[in-house]
Amino acid sequence: MKPFLGIDITTNRKNERLNGNEFLMLKPSEILSQTLAKTTEQKDVIIQKSKMPLLLRIIKSIYLFLAFICVSALLRARVSLAEAYHNAPWVFWLLPICVILFVLLTICEKVKFLLNDAITRQLVSDVPLCTFLSGGLDSSIITKFAADYCKKQNLPPLDTYSIDYVDNDKNFVKSDFQPNSDNYYIELMNKNLHTKHHSIVIDTPELAKYLEDAMIARDMPGMADIDSSLLLFCKNVKKEMTVSLTGECADEIFGGYPWFFRTDSLNSGTFPWSIAIEERQKLLNTKIASKINLKDYIDFRYNESLSEVDILDADSKETAEKRKISYLTLNWFMQTLLDRSDRMAMYNGFELRVPFCDYRLAQYVWNIPWEMKALNGREKGLLRYICRDFLPKEIVDRKKSPYPKTHNPTYLNTVKYMLSEIMKKPNAPINYILNKDYILDILATDGNSFSRPWFGQLMTGPQLMAYLCQVNMWLEMYQPKIEI
Repeated sequence: MKPFLGIDITTNRKNERLNGNEFLMLKPSEILSQTLAKTTEQKDVIIQKSKMPLLLRIIKSIYLFLAFICVSALLRARVSLAEAYHNAPWVFWLLPICVILFVLLTICEKVKFLLNDAITRQLVSDVPLCTFLSGGLDSSIITKFAADYCKKQNLPPLDTYSIDYVDNDKNFVKSDFQPNSDNYYIELMNKNLHTKHHSIVIDTPELAKYLEDAMIARDMPGMADIDSSLLLFCKNVKKEMTVSLTGECADEIFGGYPWFFRTDSLNSGTFPWSIAIEERQKLLNTKIASKINLKDYIDFRYNESLSEVDILDADSKETAEKRKISYLTLNWFMQTLLDRSDRMAMYNGFELRVPFCDYRLAQYVWNIPWEMKALNGREKGLLRYICRDFLPKEIVDRKKSPYPKTHNPTYLNTVKYMLSEIMKKPNAPINYILNKDYILDILATDGNSFSRPWFGQLMTGPQLMAYLCQVNMWLEMYQPKIEI
């Protein structure tokens, strides 16, 4: 037999030499054959999914037909473009409209495919799996794709979990950052998808009690009850489940945060989720504050990050600005949230998966012009447009809400008491590094003297007090040496 690429393939079992000599090809094992068959099947599915939808094919055909007619007419009639436009202006307007529609729908289909693929890939598990459902756009998308997958695979109904707090609806306070509560939207999604829903209700004493556990899990002071509530949430879900998919990172990738649209954030000249640098520095006592050049350090990190952003020549001024703030959000804010989620979950032996953080999706969306990401002038406008056909209208149009926090006044009273007791102790570590008068003012005003959220959209008065309690816990536990 003539060698092919230097290898003879024969049935001679005695000769096992390679590179120009005879070689025995053994029959593949049954396991390998099954694996190959499965891979081929998956490839065929992906090819099928990636085929151009009917609407896109129609638009493309119309465009090509019109373009052909225009070119043919110009060549045959030998007229100028101006004369042709005068005779049939509608044709010239229809051509760019077809192009814009084709590009938009192509992007939508690509994003939808990447989303579906990322979610279904992360549904593979040999342990009980669920989704976290807040009734927001992001978690609803995850739950929708996951529920459809369970139906297609003839699996039991998908389990979904949400977090709530004792008396939260009764005490809910509307704000710019949190315009409405979750319960109505959660119920709407469950009715729509027929999932098996579980609501985990947490009470005030637990939130306060687990502030220390959350600090230990994070290895530093964090987001106070925003952390302890997630830790407790995962602890309760772990009784029945081991893995959950969550909708985090959609806001970072698709431009969902208020600072993508607020001029005061865009023009702040610093990280948009921590604008009030002076207010933060006031928490330190004057001796420490004078030795720590906090603003200079923040400015250095801010400018350093901006220097890493690649601005394209084709980017408009608005797209370039949004690309910068997107880069900051992805590399700073998102990293903090992912670290928080992972630590609170793994503290309980629980795994959180984040399909929106799929690198293929992040890379693709990064290069979509801002005008398309903010379609119709809405936060996550493109994402809303994509899911309008398979999610209830109320979910699609719902304004972004952050991670749910407790509005129960008993929590405020609890953390206020905890911090007051710490401040009464002369040897409490926090008294050595913080501005005692400013802290007492925060206590006296129930946290209202610190007007802005401590972190992003989160952590107002009660959370700030709880955070300061965590700082004292951390100082007592780790006993760092502080030299002034």
